[in-house]
Amino acid sequence: MTRPRSELEALLGEIRACRLCEAQLPLGPRPVLRASETASLLVVGQAPGTLVHGSGIPWDDASGVRLREWMGLDKARFYDESKVAIVPMGFCYPGRGASGDLPPRPECRATWHPRLLPLLPRIGLVLAIGQYAQAYFLGETRKKTLTDTVQAWRDYAPRIIPLPHPSPRNVGWFKHNPWFDAEVVPALRTRVAEVLGQVSAADLRG
Repeated sequence: MTRPRSELEALLGEIRACRLCEAQLPLGPRPVLRASETASLLVVGQAPGTLVHGSGIPWDDASGVRLREWMGLDKARFYDESKVAIVPMGFCYPGRGASGDLPPRPECRATWHPRLLPLLPRIGLVLAIGQYAQAYFLGETRKKTLTDTVQAWRDYAPRIIPLPHPSPRNVGWFKHNPWFDAEVVPALRTRVAEVLGQVSAADLRG
């Protein structure tokens, strides 16, 4: 006898079959996301790039390598769906613009996020990566610029940590903002380890 699908599993099936934006997607629809009821960490980026569209694996590119380094996770732990949910603001590759990929399609945010996020009851940490995720999760509390928002990360921790996009295209940003590697990355690794149960809160306090 097969086990009945949970509400989350049924919704993920709906999302993966979504064709709402098909006419606007240059490579066609291929929603890429991962989630489970037991996940304690939520990674929210912008939208898949062409490599991720091709593989169907989120953060399966150079940006993902840097993000995992920031988090202090290897691939096995990062892709452990029982602990890490990966839900971008747009689930499909949106196409190319004049200066990079286009913004995530707004239909995902309007149609799916309000239904999906409440089905992740154990999330203790949200990584809001980039301006679109920060606008959604921080609302009016975010600062005037992404840099200002990330620099004010303590205002949103421990529940949310805003991050810049780890794209290689942002190498100039990292060079001009050395405080990020010095201050934010160590705190991020500590918080990720705590939320994933790799260390206890008592261990972190010493």
